[in-house]
Amino acid sequence: MITVFKNLYQYRELITALAWKNIVLRYKQAYLGILWAVLKPIMLMLIFTLVRSFVGIETGNIPYPILTFAALLPWVFFQESASEGVSSVTSNANLIKKIYFPREVFPITAMVTKIVELIISFFILAGMMFYYKMIPSLYVFWVPVIIFYTMIVALTISFFGAAINVYYRDISQALPIALSLLMYGSPVMYPLSLVHQKLIVEQAAGKWSNEFYTLYMLNPLAGIIDSFQRVMLKDLPPDFNSLYPGIILTLAILPFSYLFFKRAENWFADVI
Repeated sequence: MITVFKNLYQYRELITALAWKNIVLRYKQAYLGILWAVLKPIMLMLIFTLVRSFVGIETGNIPYPILTFAALLPWVFFQESASEGVSSVTSNANLIKKIYFPREVFPITAMVTKIVELIISFFILAGMMFYYKMIPSLYVFWVPVIIFYTMIVALTISFFGAAINVYYRDISQALPIALSLLMYGSPVMYPLSLVHQKLIVEQAAGKWSNEFYTLYMLNPLAGIIDSFQRVMLKDLPPDFNSLYPGIILTLAILPFSYLFFKRAENWFADVI
């Protein structure tokens, strides 16, 4: 992974140029421009709020709309970074055939593009916090660490998926569907505390409750979303017990994902 950071620094100007090109091409003829970037989390927040009015989800003293929007920020950033990262190599076929540079630049560029959109979403969240009279505490300084961890998780999927997608283009079509399903297995629409209450306290799944909870917590986004909500809205530090399972799984998979990508990149130009 040290090689990744060295390449990230060495090719920083190329990454910046490609990211800017992606943003310009995506939004230059759109009437609302880059505001489309925040339309997805806003619409999902409104839909979840409507659903919650029927089924009822306990959120304590935190208003449900802002709790859900705070969950959607890291989730949408992860989902779109991973999805575009997987298709980033095939969508830059012309560059791959013309000149050599480390191909991990493409998944990283896809993620950098989404950072710009994430920053805009932060302004929306800040406006909502002002509306609800919520002031973040010093724990808010954990946010860059949480976002960095989210980036690592997205790259873990992007490296492996991008390499396979060169040979089997179905991957880029299937991944958004799989991630949409994963959203319901992440504390986006409901808080993580509700999962803990049902499985650990109430043992809702019977003798398998503890095992199901352990499996649930292996999802890195469970700890990421919960910790993001805690530091932004609840004046609490990250819950490291919820972060550790996902961190261990990510760090175990990431080296293999990157090595698989680097081995496969030798034949990218031939296959594409």
